[in-house]
Amino acid sequence: PGTPRGAKLPVVVYYHGGAFVVGSAADPFTHSYLNALAAEAGVLAVAPEYRLAPEHPLPAAYDDSWEALKWVASHAAGGGGPDPDPWLAEHGDLSRLFLAGASAGGTIAHVVAARAGGLGVRARGLLIVHPYFSGAVDIGDEGAAGKERKARADAFWRFLYPGSPGLDDPLSNPFSEAAGGSAARVAADRVLICVAEKDELRDRGVWYYESLRASGYPGEVELLESMGEGHVFYCIS
Repeated sequence: PGTPRGAKLPVVVYYHGGAFVVGSAADPFTHSYLNALAAEAGVLAVAPEYRLAPEHPLPAAYDDSWEALKWVASHAAGGGGPDPDPWLAEHGDLSRLFLAGASAGGTIAHVVAARAGGLGVRARGLLIVHPYFSGAVDIGDEGAAGKERKARADAFWRFLYPGSPGLDDPLSNPFSEAAGGSAARVAADRVLICVAEKDELRDRGVWYYESLRASGYPGEVELLESMGEGHVFYCIS
């Protein structure tokens, strides 16, 4: 709304959720949400597909998502690399790039944003919605939930990523010692973390917000909590 005809649009690269095992940019929930986002916000949305576990164990999803961002970035200044998309090249303004993702896609969005500086890419903003992070040390209500829940989380992560060191893998815990402070290098001017009151992952989202603020990341960090709502309610209701 209000975008002049022919004007280039901000580009939002959005990574879908699904615990790395289900989901697609084409599923009805994600597709409808992105249609509404593009129409109401006046943006051009790019929703990459990525390979899913267990057929394609992690880090395949992260690798594919990173390749997708590199492909999007190749359209800057009217380029498009070896496989350009005419619509993105003609209508996308890569100087106004935003990265976003929900659930597992929120985790992916963080990882690609932390890598993006090395590519010379910087986003105007990073949107992390109900992220699927974890870690070996209990935070929030995880201790009260008992060892069984943490054991299930660890087992599931190892199912997704055989050979991983566990929940403190940097792809699961961006603030672990193994991550080497990479979170502070998020290549975005500001970060918005969204959590939902009734979401089992709510405390991890708050933990991400607090940890990013304390990491040395120099941009703006904000937290938005949706009261009375559950996990990714905005696109499955």
